[in-house]
Amino acid sequence: MSFMQAQSVDNDFMKYWMRLSVVEKQTLLHVAKHYVELKDDTGPISVEQYNAEIDQAMKRMDAGQETSHKDVVEMTKGWLHGK
Repeated sequence: MSFMQAQSVDNDFMKYWMRLSVVEKQTLLHVAKHYVELKDDTGPISVEQYNAEIDQAMKRMDAGQETSHKDVVEMTKGWLHGK
């Protein structure tokens, strides 16, 4: 992205930013901070860490703490029709 493009995006962002309430700004700022932290923290992980995360997710699924894709699809079907 060129400097001019970045400046244009910044200007557009500020137009919308100025129209938000303080609570909305705080919420979006939290999201932006979290995004940057995740972006900074991402990188290759070890096979051991990958397998450990999968094992933890499987345990949560077995305990009913996760929602399957199939269940989410079923839950959202009604949203499109106001149900």
